[in-house]
Amino acid sequence: MLLERLQSVIGETVIGYSGAIEALTIALSCDGHVLLEGLPGLAKTYLVREFARALDLKYRRIQFTPDMLPLDIVGNVILNAKTQQFEFRPGPVFSNVLLADEINRAPPKVQSALLEAMQEFQVTVDGRTYPIPRPFLVIATQNPLDQEGTFPLPESQLDRFMFRYVLQYPPRDVEIRILATQAADPGRDVPAHLLSQEQILALRARHKEVFLHPEVLAYMADIIRETRNDQRIQVGASPRAGVHLMLASRALAFLDGRHYVLPDDVRSAVFAVLNHRIVLRPDAKRGRPPASGPSSSDALLREVIGSVVDRVRSPR
Repeated sequence: MLLERLQSVIGETVIGYSGAIEALTIALSCDGHVLLEGLPGLAKTYLVREFARALDLKYRRIQFTPDMLPLDIVGNVILNAKTQQFEFRPGPVFSNVLLADEINRAPPKVQSALLEAMQEFQVTVDGRTYPIPRPFLVIATQNPLDQEGTFPLPESQLDRFMFRYVLQYPPRDVEIRILATQAADPGRDVPAHLLSQEQILALRARHKEVFLHPEVLAYMADIIRETRNDQRIQVGASPRAGVHLMLASRALAFLDGRHYVLPDDVRSAVFAVLNHRIVLRPDAKRGRPPASGPSSSDALLREVIGSVVDRVRSPR
């Protein structure tokens, strides 16, 4: 099975991130994008590089900084000195896997330069439109918003990410394995070409054949709608969130070797799909004990989303 192969092979060098590999695989199969959040030093960049390498995908990395310009991402029209003709020089967005590293360190106008590429798989420069190669997956990393020099992503861009996956510090046994692996062979790489681009595109077509019962579709819609009724939520999930929940649930079923979606698939995907889309009211933490660290707000989000799902009747 593809997912198990990826988790096994990548897990030999990038230890403890099987859940993140699953999220990246699902997004790749659904034309989705992933936001990886975590403190510095959690191997976010290394994980993405090895994921692209394992699948023989063209990989580009952009290090976002406060002085970047949109043309640094999409490319620019320049004058060719030899031909005296203007020509388009593609930017790093023309790749299969684009790592937008520390995306929230760039100003909003640079962050928004990715919007057209993420949604329409094309960029427009100087009035002309250029298609982006497929498959195309944006994996953005960001540091928690309490870190110095960060700019919050606008809601319009957050909504274009299928998942927000939060990386935590590893448990003790995993951290020991990380040290042992680096001590034994710090330069070891993941084998390339576990799957060709043609095979990836074929898999993307096959998972669309997974059956969705009307009651399961209604269950997804009811979860999305219930986020707009919770008193602790200021901004509920959008219809696009429902589409991403449907695609993710379908991909989970396919990767599990089934031709039909279960309510359990929906519940497995719902937190990663919704946690970056809903906005809690300022008083949502009232009465809760003070907490610190990047996981404190996620614990509240998980509680709120869990209660939303619990209130919706699940199909039998």
